[in-house]
Amino acid sequence: MKAHLLLENGEKLTGRLIGFDGISTGELVFHTGMTGYQEIITDPSYCGQIVTMTYPHIGNYGVNKEDIEASKPHLAGFVMREYAQNPSNWRSTQSLMEYLKENKIVGIDRVDTRKITRIIREKGSMKSVIASERFSWIK
Repeated sequence: MKAHLLLENGEKLTGRLIGFDGISTGELVFHTGMTGYQEIITDPSYCGQIVTMTYPHIGNYGVNKEDIEASKPHLAGFVMREYAQNPSNWRSTQSLMEYLKENKIVGIDRVDTRKITRIIREKGSMKSVIASERFSWIK
């Protein structure tokens, strides 16, 4: 299913829905780490933000209970270049997709995260929306 990322400056990116089928709003920021997506999702410092991961492949080691930073996820949405559908780690108890759905986090992949990062660097963080294609007001 398609999803859309709309930025306050008027940019619109279309990608694939990852996680919860819904709509999410928040301040768009980026994170440059190569690992640690699970910790970022549950880190209270990202509360209410839509986080863009700059590393291109996210989800490859799944999710496990030991690496959770807080009792629940705090971010509003998750943006990535390419979601790794088949996690491969002996500690993994579920996929990132399952975790996002279970915690009602809307995510999107197959978008140009380098472009998003450049926009944020040049213009600063901004409000944004991630929504699945079933929201007809997004054209």
